[in-house]
Amino acid sequence: MKTTGKNGPLVAIVIGSPNDAPRIKDAMDTLESLGIPYEVKVLSAHRTPERLSKYVEKACSSGVRVFIACAGLSAALPGAIAGLTTLPVIGVPLSGSTLGGLEALLSIAQMPKGVPVATVGIDNAKNAGLLAAQILGLLDNALEEKLRAMREHEKNKYDLP
Repeated sequence: MKTTGKNGPLVAIVIGSPNDAPRIKDAMDTLESLGIPYEVKVLSAHRTPERLSKYVEKACSSGVRVFIACAGLSAALPGAIAGLTTLPVIGVPLSGSTLGGLEALLSIAQMPKGVPVATVGIDNAKNAGLLAAQILGLLDNALEEKLRAMREHEKNKYDLP
């Protein structure tokens, strides 16, 4: 579940449970297709807050530039990470409750002023991977060009004969 570049991962994907791993496959596939090194960690905002704090500190100092945090129910993980760093955090609300992920979406989107978390749609890990790539592409012309090509390819799928 890990690809690294010369200096380690640029994106850290954090999930609260090993059961969430299949639900972030689209983010991993997107990052891999763009050649972006990433790593996946299982850490809980509620069960392992000390480990989460140490991991975020270490990740920031080792070259991670964007966090993707996936969570359901109270969805505290993205906000907990955002409270520990000034790097961008993208929250992916996960479905699975009787509310279908709406509670996770609202929890992630309703962060207090001063602690922003970007939020994608429920179970939309692909968009989280793309948003992370767009953030990284601000300072990487080759990556930006890959994103443009990917977007053009997607657009061409909808061209009528």
